Amino acid sequence: MSKTTPRTKRARQRQPAAALPDDLLAGIAAALDKKAADLVVLDLRQSQAFTDFFVICTGASTRQVQAIADGIQMALARRGTKPALVEGETRAEWILIDYFDFIFHIFTPATREFYDLERLWGDAERIEIPA
Repeated sequence: MSKTTPRTKRARQRQPAAALPDDLLAGIAAALDKKAADLVVLDLRQSQAFTDFFVICTGASTRQVQAIADGIQMALARRGTKPALVEGETRAEWILIDYFDFIFHIFTPATREFYDLERLWGDAERIEIPA
C-alpha cells in the first residue's frame, strides 16, 4: 500500500492529452467551449474501474452545467457517438454522461466539493489538458 498522501497522488500528471481517444478529446473540447472550469481527466485504465476515463468539470450554475452537458452530447452526436446513460439532468447539480469508455461528471461547485471524486479516485493518474 502506498504511503503517498491523497494530495500528492492528485498532483501526478504523466500522460499527455494526445494519448486520449478522439471522441473523448471532442467531448473535452465541447466542455471547454461552454466554459467548463477546473477540468480534470482521471486515467482509470490501471484500476479495476468500469470505465477507462473520468472527466470531471464544474459549471458556475445549474444552467451552465446543463449547457456543458448539452454541448458534450451534441459534439459527440455529430461524431456518431451517443451516450449509454445520462443522469441528473432534472436537477443539473451533477450530470453524469456515460459513454462506456469514458464518463463525464459535470458539477456545480458545491456538489463537486461534497462528492470529491478526485479524492475517491486518488490513485488514478491525472492527464493534463492544455487550456
